[in-house]
Amino acid sequence: MKSRSILLALVTVLLVVSCKTSPFTGKQTLNRYDNSTLFPMAFQQYDAFLKENKVVSNTSEAQMVQRVGSNIAKAAERYMTALGYPNYLDDYRWEYNLVQDEAINAFCMPGGKIVVYTGILPVAQDEAGLAMILGHELAHALANHGGQRMTAGEAQSVVGAVGGLALGDSKSGQLFNQYYGTASNIVGILPFSRSHESEADEIGTIIAAIAGYDPYEAPKLWERMKAQGSSGTPEILSTHPSPDTRIQALTTIAPRAAAEAKKFGVTSFK
Repeated sequence: MKSRSILLALVTVLLVVSCKTSPFTGKQTLNRYDNSTLFPMAFQQYDAFLKENKVVSNTSEAQMVQRVGSNIAKAAERYMTALGYPNYLDDYRWEYNLVQDEAINAFCMPGGKIVVYTGILPVAQDEAGLAMILGHELAHALANHGGQRMTAGEAQSVVGAVGGLALGDSKSGQLFNQYYGTASNIVGILPFSRSHESEADEIGTIIAAIAGYDPYEAPKLWERMKAQGSSGTPEILSTHPSPDTRIQALTTIAPRAAAEAKKFGVTSFK
């Protein structure tokens, strides 16, 4: 009984202290990690990644990654200031690197450390396509999705421990222990991840438009992504929305992003 009370108290404390307000939606998000904790870990991991992989430099493609990344970061600063968060990015340390790898991938670690794989450049096709990719990845960092995912994983583990302990060795307890991991992923963790991807698509497209890149390129990019083939995983079992879902959403987002960019004096796009 005492152990159950302790675990229940842990769940309560985790939920209470983990709430932060999103600057984009105004809603409470589950994230117990401050920048002062998360960023140094991310910077260290980023440096280790670069040491273990081949960084491409002094090529036109590497220069493009640097140029577009810098433009997107500057637009992000303008956007956050307009939202009423002028010092939001003070702790970010922007860095953009092209890495030799045929994977169709890119990522941005907490604090603004960005990697673009060479394999995604043919799909991007040009600066506008790359801007949509970098805008999306940068948006994950701005929205603190990394900390939120870590907190959600911890909450999932704690709730599982509480449930298992509360039900004990009963038949219900055995069923709970058998199915909780899968069920909590399908019902909680995977939808949570998909919502992050959708949010990053929207925020990233707006920021790319403010940087002067055509937001109507975003759904076109995902048409090309779709043409690369699918893993065959149903959307409900995936961490990401399906390409069709993203294309439809981005088609709706594009004119709103263009309208938002106009507020910043951007009336034509690259």
